[in-house]
Amino acid sequence: MASTYLTRTESSGNRKTGTLSFWVKRNGLGNGSLNQYVYSNWNVSVGGYLSGLVQFSSADSFEFSNYQESGTGTHTNLLTNKVFRDISAWYHIVVNWDTTQATSSDRYKMYINGVQETSFQQANYPSLNEDLYFNIGGASNPVVIGSNYGNSTYFDGSMSHYHFIDGTAYDASAFGEYDANGVWKIKTDVSVTYGTNGFFILKDGNSVTDQSGNGNNFTVAGGTLTNTEDSPSNVFATLNPLDTNPYGTEVSYSNGNLTTTVGAGNNWTNRYSFSTLAASQGKWYVECKVGNVGTANQFYVGVIKNRQTATINTSLGGIANGYGYYANSGNIINNGTDLSTSGASYTTGDIIGIALDLDNGTLDFYKNGTAQGDQVTGLDTTADWQFSGNAYQDATWNWNFGNGYFGTTAVASAGTNASGIGIFEFDVPNGYTALSTKGLNL
Repeated sequence: MASTYLTRTESSGNRKTGTLSFWVKRNGLGNGSLNQYVYSNWNVSVGGYLSGLVQFSSADSFEFSNYQESGTGTHTNLLTNKVFRDISAWYHIVVNWDTTQATSSDRYKMYINGVQETSFQQANYPSLNEDLYFNIGGASNPVVIGSNYGNSTYFDGSMSHYHFIDGTAYDASAFGEYDANGVWKIKTDVSVTYGTNGFFILKDGNSVTDQSGNGNNFTVAGGTLTNTEDSPSNVFATLNPLDTNPYGTEVSYSNGNLTTTVGAGNNWTNRYSFSTLAASQGKWYVECKVGNVGTANQFYVGVIKNRQTATINTSLGGIANGYGYYANSGNIINNGTDLSTSGASYTTGDIIGIALDLDNGTLDFYKNGTAQGDQVTGLDTTADWQFSGNAYQDATWNWNFGNGYFGTTAVASAGTNASGIGIFEFDVPNGYTALSTKGLNL
């Protein structure tokens, strides 16, 4: 959702009491002095100095804030001690406010994954019956989701099941519940009173049409709101931007951490990226579309065991725990040895499929849907394996772990997939599935 934001002009509503509930998965973390806005209600006539804000801070804490820089009144807020840096997880966050409560600490409340948050580095509560800068209404006070006033900084990640309640303070149990395994999940039968300005968007995809019955629809005012198979009920693997040192430095991540890019100035040293999820059993399929094969075709895709032994001096095919399909020759290489020499070379625009069988210890590669080289056998089925890629310079990978996109482009025509989990360009080999939480629990 980076550089994408939604807007709506609302009517005047209850300024003392309300609730916001949403699920978020972060892609980018703290970025210096800039916050990432999940919800904002700005008074644009005074340059945004009067505003209701819900945001991740530049230090990755979470804040609910009634911000008043000019005029009378105070800046009231809850700012967590907790930081939110797990880019592989969906968080359910609920904030509510009710300034009619006699006890000041009851006027703002926050819930993270069903549990009320009580540890704050800042906790400044509003006065009794104070009117907040939420629900003001009118063209001078637009609601903005995903950006700040002036649209200069954005939320970087995904959102789902986004509720706003006008006039009632609900706790997290109105929107979520525990499953039989004690995991907090979406409540599909939400029964709340939305009030005049209440809305429910992003229910099961990228629709900004209000599902509350109020007709309070939003507009995509900037960027592109892309649908994704990744959801709070089925988390897909991505690439991990936190896994960078020492051999992932100078790798940048975009498009939900599914596009990885190695820059042009990397002095002929190997740069790696790794999937957020690993597996030690099961059969897994992933696709990677080459965005740019890079300098001298020194480009690999493949798998790595126990996330070990990769160095800046060695490629994915050059290490004992790595198996790489090499763009320049089409060979499948492990520990510097060509295991197969019958595969085709590949280049920018080609789609490489990887089928990893950890029940039988085998590995197969595909180029544009056609099997390449000899099947690799003898993989360690007691180890944890991740998908990986590496290159020297000026290279780009666009991974599809089942989200159905290469970068910002949807697959041209989805292949068959017997597991029903994930969308891929080509037919998923029989018995294989996407590397996701549902896939891991088949």
